[in-house]
Amino acid sequence: MEILVAVIAFAGALLAAIATGALIRSLREEREGWLIAWTVATAMLCIALGAIGTGYLIGFGEGTFRIYQLAGSLIAPLWMAIGLIQLLAEKTPPKFLAWLFGVAFTIVSSVVIVFDPVLKATEMAKALPPGSSHWSLIASSVLLGSHVIAALILLGCVVVAALRWRNGDDYDTDNLHAAAVIAPSALALIGAVRFAVPGVFTTALLVVAAAAIWYAVLRPLAPYEDEEDDIKSESWESASAGRRAVPERTPARMEAQAPLEPPRPRPSGLSDLVAEYRAGDQDVGYNPMNPATGHMNPMNPMNSATGHMSPAPAMDPGPSTGYIMNGGEQALGRHSGGPPQPQQPDSYNMPNTGVVYPGAEVFQPSAPQPAVGGRPSPSIYGLLTVFTLMDGSGEMFDRLADMTVEAVRRGEPDTLVYACHAVKSAPLQRIVYELYRDEVAFQDHQRQPHVERFVNERQAMVLATNIIELNVNAAKVVPLPTALF
Repeated sequence: MEILVAVIAFAGALLAAIATGALIRSLREEREGWLIAWTVATAMLCIALGAIGTGYLIGFGEGTFRIYQLAGSLIAPLWMAIGLIQLLAEKTPPKFLAWLFGVAFTIVSSVVIVFDPVLKATEMAKALPPGSSHWSLIASSVLLGSHVIAALILLGCVVVAALRWRNGDDYDTDNLHAAAVIAPSALALIGAVRFAVPGVFTTALLVVAAAAIWYAVLRPLAPYEDEEDDIKSESWESASAGRRAVPERTPARMEAQAPLEPPRPRPSGLSDLVAEYRAGDQDVGYNPMNPATGHMNPMNPMNSATGHMSPAPAMDPGPSTGYIMNGGEQALGRHSGGPPQPQQPDSYNMPNTGVVYPGAEVFQPSAPQPAVGGRPSPSIYGLLTVFTLMDGSGEMFDRLADMTVEAVRRGEPDTLVYACHAVKSAPLQRIVYELYRDEVAFQDHQRQPHVERFVNERQAMVLATNIIELNVNAAKVVPLPTALF
């Protein structure tokens, strides 16, 4: 049995050493508090397992007993708990206090464990000695206090992670996953070192704790990371700070989080439409299908030589055609050089929005639409989100997105563009493109009930999410044609 436990201990020490090296490499890319704390914990687990393996081979003595108790019983569980505080804390003060307490308590407790006399050291054999039989009152009290504090922190962090997960997003789901892996393994480790548990189980729990940290930190996180493109991503909706948390808020973003004034009434126009953003200065043409004939309307044929839409020919607006060009040549801003077209009857007078059919529902602006042109405002805030859906969830996601887009169109005047795209070459992908008048408008959008519903209900449909923050350098935005049924 001693040989078996020694083999398990040395194999676990090797695993913990590999995990420690992997975590140290990760620290070069992101120096997060939780990553530092869990690196310390895996290093201590490696040392403790090495001491246990040595003790089962040659017998335990004062040195191996102190190393096992210091690294495996005191430091490792404490820093696993401190790592969870760093993971879930949203503000800097709690993180700083956790660091201050962890470092101070570790130093003071280590001094006690190193210099406190070990009782009955000569009675130790090739079996894991329980700490309660070989420590004095001071060292026993220090270890007991460390275990109680660590256990309370672990339980509290699990509760906090679960509460945030109920109304949170993908970041909160990932934080709960990490807490659900780390907390039980650390609590089991505390129970093993506190009570009379056979050495083989204690050794196995030390190995499990190291593996749990390795899994929680290094497991693939497809929804939030894109290593090939090295994209800095932020949560599309509200995200809790923590593991894979959003970058530190800039002063502008912090200012945007201040209490907001009620949205200013704005004239109807581009702010009230789900608009299509296109970079560059290309012409946009529309070829709606004639429902009477089943063929495309030939008013704006594509010029195959230039790739642009050709000028629309003059059309007879009689009722037999079923469609008219609103405003004719003048609406397109083109002049054919011929005689002016006669004015259409009043029943066909419609806003200059492109091509519509008589009787179709048309957006009627309450005021003249603002001129679109020039350089976009530097305060415009944009996001591009790529969703990879679960098999069979495309229709449900599209229905949810349709309801969300309609609510945004009706109730968010400062949301300039909010469009959901399907990808022809990837049926399980959806792309949501957003432009806001400024970051204040984005923060106001996040608080809307329909947005919260979209975030909560889409989680069961989405396999992966990639979010890209955008700046608009040049743009041409026009109203989108709507379906005629």
